[in-house]
Amino acid sequence: MINYEALEADIKTLAHKYGESKLIEKQVTSFKPGLTPIPASGKVVGGLEVENAVAAAFDMHFTEGRFVEKFEKRIADYLGLRFASMCNSGSSANLLAITTLKEIVDRIQGRSNIITAAAGFPTTINPIIQNGFIPRFVDVEIETYVPTIDMIANAVDKDTVGIFMAHTLGNPFPIEDVLALCKEKGIHLIEDNCDALGSTYAGKLTGTFGLMSTLSLYPAHHITAGGGGGVFTKSPIVNKMINSYRDWGRDCWCKTGEDNTCGKRFEWDFPQLHNYDHKYIYSRIGYNLKSTDFQGAIALAQTFRIETFVAKRRENFKQMYGLLSGLEEFIHLPRATKNSEPSWFGFPITVREPNICVLLTKYLESHKIGTRRLFGGNLLKQPAYSAINASVTVPNTDIIADNTFWVGIWPGLTSEMVTYTANKIIGFFRSEI
Repeated sequence: MINYEALEADIKTLAHKYGESKLIEKQVTSFKPGLTPIPASGKVVGGLEVENAVAAAFDMHFTEGRFVEKFEKRIADYLGLRFASMCNSGSSANLLAITTLKEIVDRIQGRSNIITAAAGFPTTINPIIQNGFIPRFVDVEIETYVPTIDMIANAVDKDTVGIFMAHTLGNPFPIEDVLALCKEKGIHLIEDNCDALGSTYAGKLTGTFGLMSTLSLYPAHHITAGGGGGVFTKSPIVNKMINSYRDWGRDCWCKTGEDNTCGKRFEWDFPQLHNYDHKYIYSRIGYNLKSTDFQGAIALAQTFRIETFVAKRRENFKQMYGLLSGLEEFIHLPRATKNSEPSWFGFPITVREPNICVLLTKYLESHKIGTRRLFGGNLLKQPAYSAINASVTVPNTDIIADNTFWVGIWPGLTSEMVTYTANKIIGFFRSEI
């Protein structure tokens, strides 16, 4: 007779061993300058991720289950917040946050716009449009790549319901000033924290200041589940709304696999439904944005690496900054927002002279160094947003669209790789310009 418990334990032990040897070995192969690719972003995984994924496969509980529940608790505890709702992507997390905000502010007549930055990623802006709000765009600073408080305050008017923007590449916008502005104007703050897990402002983690915040678990981000995301809040009422929109608009709040948490499953009355099964009552027009327990299993393992990842990002950033500090006649080096300590997502560089950025990025790519633009650059110039009538000038964002890119500093990059990247940038300016 097969002892399945012992067999499962043996397989998980072997899976962990495989992850620690094969995957870790693959990630720390010897670096060959000019031959070994240096990606702009990537993931670091090992034994626990593989072991957890195998354990989730043994469970065969494909929708969210024990691993998602454990992940939600650990990440909420890390942030010091009461509630975390895992979903299937960071973009979905943004959609859930703004859809929830829509329900909160629908009762406020006449308010229709949300302040956001013109420089950034499309799925910060898309949910604003999809929910019928009007995005009110503001410029950003070169070097910090986030708006100043004056830029934001000047955009707020009587029709503003909230502020929703990202801590770009891990660099916080001036949160305390923005939060004070929100309180003064009676509007809401939502933080797009997808690029900034581990960043702090005035000693407090980003993603903990606003009514809600969001997280991405895409492979390029600070931690990964191969996909996935999360929405965070301190409010039990807001959390219930988030979960309802995530789970088809369902009124029921039972966890997966549970049926009668409320104790009166068949005794709920609504104007046109009487004694109907509460599990199939829908009080919102929602979505299916649920994650899988496989994603939860990998994300849970990654939470044990957060502090190490953040420290390595800061170490790589510091090394890159020091190596490039002699190039300020050619480039703008990144600058942390006052009172902040970023967990940098990448190392942004703005080239001072026009028309050089493309040449530099092509040069770096030819030497196996990955580069990325600052996401969509000036989103108002992207084809998808050409119909938006935004009577605003964003001169810094225009410069960023033409002259800004970033290179990797993620935890899988060694000091040797960072040095090689910096030396190639230095060599380009000293020999090509």
